[in-house]
Amino acid sequence: MSGGAVTTSTAMADRLCLAATPTFAAMALVEALFGGQANILCGAGGGLPLNGMALMYALMSIFHAAPWLRRFRRA
Repeated sequence: MSGGAVTTSTAMADRLCLAATPTFAAMALVEALFGGQANILCGAGGGLPLNGMALMYALMSIFHAAPWLRRFRRA
């Protein structure tokens, strides 16, 4: 593998890791807003909108925020 291919794949991996946080945050938002309608039989309703899958997506967006924090620290 040539040096150019390694550099290109590294740059692509850097961009891909930046995609995780906003993707999971958007999924958490959609699940919090619309997920309760699909799960009407699973809970009593009301309460905290960040439960179940929405909470998991929110936590995953936090756990994958490290590349964004490094990027902001460099700026």
